[in-house]
Amino acid sequence: MSAPARTVAFVDGVRTPFGKAGDKGIYANTRADDLVVKVIRELLRRHPELPAERIDDVAVAATTQTGDQGLTIGRTAALLAGLPKSVPGFAIDRMCAGAMTAVTSVAGGIAFGAYDVAFAGGVEHMGRHPMGEGVDPNPRFLSDKLVDPSALVMGQTAENVHDRYPAITKERCDAFAVRSQERFADAVKAGKIGPELVPVATRHPELGWDLATEDEPPRPGTTMESLAGLKTPFRPHGRVTAGNAAGLNDGATGALLAGEDTARELGLPVGMRLVGYSFAGVEPEVMGVGPVPATEKALARAGLSISDIDLFEINEAFAVQVLAFLDHFGIAEDDTRVNAWGGAIACGHPLASSGVRLMTQLSRRFAERPDVRYGMTTMCIGIGMGGTVIWENPHWEGNK
Repeated sequence: MSAPARTVAFVDGVRTPFGKAGDKGIYANTRADDLVVKVIRELLRRHPELPAERIDDVAVAATTQTGDQGLTIGRTAALLAGLPKSVPGFAIDRMCAGAMTAVTSVAGGIAFGAYDVAFAGGVEHMGRHPMGEGVDPNPRFLSDKLVDPSALVMGQTAENVHDRYPAITKERCDAFAVRSQERFADAVKAGKIGPELVPVATRHPELGWDLATEDEPPRPGTTMESLAGLKTPFRPHGRVTAGNAAGLNDGATGALLAGEDTARELGLPVGMRLVGYSFAGVEPEVMGVGPVPATEKALARAGLSISDIDLFEINEAFAVQVLAFLDHFGIAEDDTRVNAWGGAIACGHPLASSGVRLMTQLSRRFAERPDVRYGMTTMCIGIGMGGTVIWENPHWEGNK
């Protein structure tokens, strides 16, 4: 006898400040698993109404699962965070959509009745573990022409998206990047960005201890003129630059998911309700278009249309992939429903962690917008995929 699916609630999400990857970045001497520990402990600190032993599983994503991002990081981070040894954990890899997949995975367990409460998050320390570190792609990918040679270099795939959509010019991408920086800076000043951040103690071998309290990557004051002269590292006279793409970053995110009935029982807040989600595959050499079929699939399964979505959080791996999504659905590139508080071009994209950043930001936007019923988090994924999750606002006035 099958039980009806339960409503899945996004309870709350937090993240570390995001850092720049490399020897000069704020997390150069900080372990990746310790970043995950910080977000687990912070969520428990913010929600004393949740007994730690009620967490049924811990799903943590990392794209490069080696070193301090290996050893089944969901389980090891749970132990390091002081959760009861009875709380299990596991690791996930779906490249950029790791944390997004962590959420959808545990959400399925909650809906099915296998879990009541679960932690889902992601981490990427790109300074310690550059994307692709230690991988050994099967030579048949190229010898059998299964993928284009550019498919394994994300910046080249973004240039390929430009080729496919010539109307998306470098100037449009630079303008989008400037707007992302401006919106993010305005959101920080207004206190929209900041309350979800977990301060992280950092240590420099020569300078001693410090406290990371804000994102390192943003470049407030970015202008079209400052972006115009940047190099195009992926193609001579190309269109993708360090200014209109997310950088290489370090950081961790985490969220609590629960059955809405359990959340009400424990007194946990309900930030969002899960409506549905989909992942879709595309040609790996144009992975940036992945959010389009993923979104069409998610909307169809939910019985919704793009006009039903009033808030969008789109991961800004590259400006061109966001613009390809917006052009496809007929949405203006300066639409205030889209990334109203800026995005990854400003704050950074530590690969597997970014999905929960999008969700945390959408949840906070929902709280301010009771006039909005549905929102969406979507992102492109390396090796040719896209992922989309549709959420309902529990504060929607129509619920009353």
